Amino acid sequence: MPTRDPAPTPYGTPGRAPLAGVRYVCTVDKKNAMRAGAVAAGTTLMMLLMSSPALALTRDDGDDPGPGLSAMETIGLYVVAPIVLYLVITGLVMVLDKSKKQA
Repeated sequence: MPTRDPAPTPYGTPGRAPLAGVRYVCTVDKKNAMRAGAVAAGTTLMMLLMSSPALALTRDDGDDPGPGLSAMETIGLYVVAPIVLYLVITGLVMVLDKSKKQA
């Protein structure tokens, strides 16, 4: 009498664990990841080297800087003014809204 083969495994090679539920269509290999990292690092390094802040120390001809801002002027200009502008725009949108109100 011939012997029966055991039931075939539903996931391929016997003795191997089943595949995970997620299958990646296109995986990134180490070579491409290293290349992308090297390009990003090189670009960042070049940008940092090209924009040297030491060039700001030398005055150009015709350079005439005005007086500096006080602490309160700086806070008003960069903190309070944008908040007020945001609130004004939001208020105008709410007041001028023409859509029907839902009851």
